[in-house]
Amino acid sequence: MFQNLSKREKQVLDLLVTDEGISVTEIGKRLAVSAVTIRSTLNTLSDKGVIVRTWGGATPAFHPEILDRQRANQDVKAKIAAAAADLVRDGDAVMVEAGTTTSMIGRFLFGRRDVHVVTNSLLFTPYGRANPALKLTVVGGSFQAVTESLVGPIALRELDEFHVTLAFVGTDGFSLDHGATTHLVEGAEIVRKMASRAEKTILLADSSKYGRAGFARVLGLEEISLVISDTDLPQSAVEELREAGVELRLIDK
Repeated sequence: MFQNLSKREKQVLDLLVTDEGISVTEIGKRLAVSAVTIRSTLNTLSDKGVIVRTWGGATPAFHPEILDRQRANQDVKAKIAAAAADLVRDGDAVMVEAGTTTSMIGRFLFGRRDVHVVTNSLLFTPYGRANPALKLTVVGGSFQAVTESLVGPIALRELDEFHVTLAFVGTDGFSLDHGATTHLVEGAEIVRKMASRAEKTILLADSSKYGRAGFARVLGLEEISLVISDTDLPQSAVEELREAGVELRLIDK
């Protein structure tokens, strides 16, 4: 969603997030452009579904934590997502769990044919909508603003209706001792369900996630077919994981 914004659109969005209630005039002053230009930018952001226009200004159309996570390690997340997309073949059916890294897989599926994506991620849907070659199924459920995802009993029940080749999942932290973990129990339920409906489960996790332990355990690393991370993963961690039989693919930053 946010990767497709222009520099000015990102600047305006940053101000809306960090300075709640900021006026059009003040945004123009800080960016040294006219109020007319700012209004035009706000209209474009509104059309893209990123903000909601209000009287005299605008407010973000998403939880502020989403943008914070999108900003963190953005370049390496995109490379990890591209490596994940490389595993998808024409004709595959895959699941994509909600997350700022997993959602970017959609950026790199252009050119594939007859690929069916099942997801609970609303961050993924703009890519699916823009790619006519994808068959996109978005499961129902309860909206979770902090992850822009659909969770709960309805989502779990609908995921049970599918069988896929690959499930791409994310994590808030991973280690050999704790496995993949998350701060949100509802998200853990979705990941476990996707893993149970897939032939292989692929974990996307940049190196900053290693050693962290979230509130809820999701999966043991022995339940994951492949971990895609980056070359900043400590060598001691690489050796530990590989000695335990965890398959790793490390992407250059």
